[in-house]
Amino acid sequence: MGDILGGAFSAFRRYWKPLVGIMFAVQGMGILLVAIATGIAVAVAQDRLAAVFDLTPGANAAAEDVMGLLLAFVPVGVLLLVTMTVGAALISALGPAVIQEAVLGRPTTFGAMWRRCWSRLPAVLGTVLLAGLIAGAPMLLVYAVGIPLVLMSVDGSGPPAALFVLVLALLVCLPVSVWLATRLSLAPAAAVCEGLGTVAALRRSSHLVKDGWWRVFGITMLGYLVAGAVGYAIQMPFGFVGMAAFLPSVMAAGESAPDPDVAIVGLLVYVICIVVGVLISGLFQFGFPPLVTALLYVDLRMRKENLAASLIAAAAPTVAPTVAPTASAHPAADPAGPEGPAGPEGPADPTPPPAAAPDPDQK
Repeated sequence: MGDILGGAFSAFRRYWKPLVGIMFAVQGMGILLVAIATGIAVAVAQDRLAAVFDLTPGANAAAEDVMGLLLAFVPVGVLLLVTMTVGAALISALGPAVIQEAVLGRPTTFGAMWRRCWSRLPAVLGTVLLAGLIAGAPMLLVYAVGIPLVLMSVDGSGPPAALFVLVLALLVCLPVSVWLATRLSLAPAAAVCEGLGTVAALRRSSHLVKDGWWRVFGITMLGYLVAGAVGYAIQMPFGFVGMAAFLPSVMAAGESAPDPDVAIVGLLVYVICIVVGVLISGLFQFGFPPLVTALLYVDLRMRKENLAASLIAAAAPTVAPTVAPTASAHPAADPAGPEGPAGPEGPADPTPPPAAAPDPDQK
């Protein structure tokens, strides 16, 4: 556990430029798209906004105006959900892509990581969606059956113990959803590191987590707790600065003629500080857990499949063989032929014979 969490911190510290750069790019593009969609919705439904919110005291908005306003902002909500899902998939692919280079000690760049994550986005997005659907299926089934029963029990047409049954079913199905989510949690790492498809990556994750569920669950939960604690510690100074900027307007609120400009400036500074703190802390909160999950994937492959030997072989520097100088640059002009000049002990071999490979069963 300590090695995995320490390795995640080390990877974040060493590869912070591509990590932070890609997460900033993902957040920036998502915020920009949602802001543009919101602006278009406000422009389209401007008359509806006035009809719903600019009312005289005691007046009620018309039902068609409220419905039209809701329909105008439905695309904004759909776009927000899509951008959040795609962004989560990109960040889920970013952690394994970085760890794949970190375990070999190789440097990487923003461009290389962006291309790597983008090329594996369809498979990772499929694993995120399908794993969420599989893990959430028991809870969705409980809600689909239990909530109508609870609503019927309120007006007397349903069983009176529907709420108790709903709570009991949630307590039963929640551990099943957690078990499924943990069993499939390594699918994004398998999709990135092994180039698997969605279904194959889910099967691979289930195979790797088998016989080690509690360990994967505990370390994953601890990774999320550490990410939340560090993110909260990062966000606290921004909150203090915002409260300090907003404090004069709060103190002036009791005066007979408070200055509205002070309140507006203080509120603006407070909102900016909170937003900046959330964005910066979110970089660690969203980027650290995928690193922990990717290291768990590498650790399980080392334990079950002897991945360490392959990693050592991939990281070992290759030594180019040294060629003995020949008398002529053209092989046909060399009287000794391609075997090299013959000496008293036979043809001279310019490269030493390879060392005998060690027996893998030898301790």
